[in-house]
Amino acid sequence: MPASAKPTDKPTACLALADGTVFYGKGFGATGETVAELVFNTAMTGYQEIMTDPSYAGQVVTFTFPHIGNVGVTPEDDETATPVAAGMVVKWDPTEPSNWRATGELTQWLTSKGRIGIGGIDTRRLTRAIRQQGAPHVALAHDPEGNFDLAALVAKARAWRGLVGLDLAKDVSCTQSYRWNEKTWAWPEGYTERSGDGYRVVAIDYGAKRNILRCLASVGCDVTVLPATATAEDVMALNPEGVFLSNGPGDPAATGAYAVPMIQGVLARDVPLFGICLGHQMLALALGAKTVKMNHGHHGANHPVKALGTGKVEITSMNHGFTVDSQTLPKGVRETHVSLFDGSNCGIAVEGKPVFSVQYHPEASPGPQDSFYLFEQFAEAIRARRTV
Repeated sequence: MPASAKPTDKPTACLALADGTVFYGKGFGATGETVAELVFNTAMTGYQEIMTDPSYAGQVVTFTFPHIGNVGVTPEDDETATPVAAGMVVKWDPTEPSNWRATGELTQWLTSKGRIGIGGIDTRRLTRAIRQQGAPHVALAHDPEGNFDLAALVAKARAWRGLVGLDLAKDVSCTQSYRWNEKTWAWPEGYTERSGDGYRVVAIDYGAKRNILRCLASVGCDVTVLPATATAEDVMALNPEGVFLSNGPGDPAATGAYAVPMIQGVLARDVPLFGICLGHQMLALALGAKTVKMNHGHHGANHPVKALGTGKVEITSMNHGFTVDSQTLPKGVRETHVSLFDGSNCGIAVEGKPVFSVQYHPEASPGPQDSFYLFEQFAEAIRARRTV
C-alpha cells in the first residue's frame, strides 16, 4: 500500500443471513444484536413512519431509496410511541437533516429508541437476494469496535422461528381502552381535535397506526380503541355504530385464534365493519377464507391496486407478508381490489352488507388521496344506518 493511502475503515456493523451470506457496513443508532425477518421497502419518504409502524414488528427493513435520514425526525410523524421495526438497512450513512419540521437526527433517534441501523450496504444486491430466496431470517449486529462472531450470528439467524405461526398483535396492542379524537394534519393548524357528536366507532388495536385513527376522526368518528384480545361482548357493550379492525404484525392465522370469534360475534350483530391490513386478513378468516405467507411480501408506497367495481387504479402504500387467498373466498364474499403487480387480493366485501376491508393502507396517502374514500364509505354506512 502506498504511504499516502489510508487503510479502509473497519466495519462496525454486519448483517448475517441464515444462508451464511454476510454484509458489512457502518453501524449507527443503538449497539448490540437483533434477530428478525428481513424485508425491503421501496418508499422514497416516510422512513420514520415505517420504523414506528407496528406492522413491522419482528422485521428489519431494507430501504431501497438511498437517502434515508435526510429530513431528520419529528414526534409528529411517529405512528406509535416507539419504533417497532427491529432495525434498518440503508445504502448511504444518514446525513445531517435538512427540513424545517425536523426536531432531531435519525441516528440519535435510533440510539434513544434502542434500534440498530447499518449503512454502506449494497441494497440493490440485498433486495435481489430477498426477492429470489424470500424474506430471509437475519441477525443484525452493531459493535463500535467491529468485533463479530460470524458463526454465532449466522446460527442465531438460522435458529429464529420466523413469523409463520407467530402472534405479534398482542405484543404491540394497547393494554387498556382509550378514546381518540385527533384529526389528520392540515396546514397551518397541524393536528386538531374533532368536536361535537360523532359516529360511535370501536377500533380493535392489532397494532393500529395513529394516522388511521386520525382518518376515522376526520370523517366524524368518535373512536374508542380496544385491545386486540377484546371479545364480541366487550365490543358490543360500547353500543358501537361501526367497528374497525386495524393493521398489525405477525401471522394472521395465529392472531385469528382469538380475533376470529370476536369478529364473527360482531358480524352476527349486523354492525358496519371496516378492516385494514391485518384487519382485512382477520375479516377474511372470520368469513371462512384462508391466508398464506408471501415470498417477500409487499412493502412500499407505489403499489398500484385496481378497484374492480370502478376500474380505477389507486396508488397505494403496502406493508404485508401474508395475503388472503382469493380462491378460498366463500359464496357471498366478493373480491373488490387486486394488486396490479402480482394479482394478489387487496380487498373484499360482503354482499348486501356494510362489511368490507382492504389489504393496503389508505391512511398513508401515497396517491395522495386516492384511497381516502374508504373512510368516507365507512362513515356513510354508519350514517345510512342512522336514517333507517
